[in-house]
Amino acid sequence: MTVTDERPPDVATMRECTSRLLLEDAELPTFGEMQVLTLRLRGHIMLLIPEVEKAAELRGVDDIPKYCALACIGEARTKLGLTAGFGLPAGIAHAKRLSRCLNALLDHYESLSR
Repeated sequence: MTVTDERPPDVATMRECTSRLLLEDAELPTFGEMQVLTLRLRGHIMLLIPEVEKAAELRGVDDIPKYCALACIGEARTKLGLTAGFGLPAGIAHAKRLSRCLNALLDHYESLSR
């Protein structure tokens, strides 16, 4: 038996996670904090991809936002396959890329779900 969670994604929590690194005055994390943040970002992206796909499927064949969202999903999957380089600066750069990716997915999710 498969149990599915029908609740919508927690957009506010996901946005809060992305702001941890992307705000202009963001405090840089420690190495341990960066590792935890990266795992959270990856998890949020993995949860959001199917939600954006579902929202895109409901759109028409000629819907441009649908295809923009699908391209974003492809980019997100590529980013999930990447790993950070060595050291804190490389880890932060990787986490920032994941944060921007998650923000883009959230934008598509909110746009397509209206």
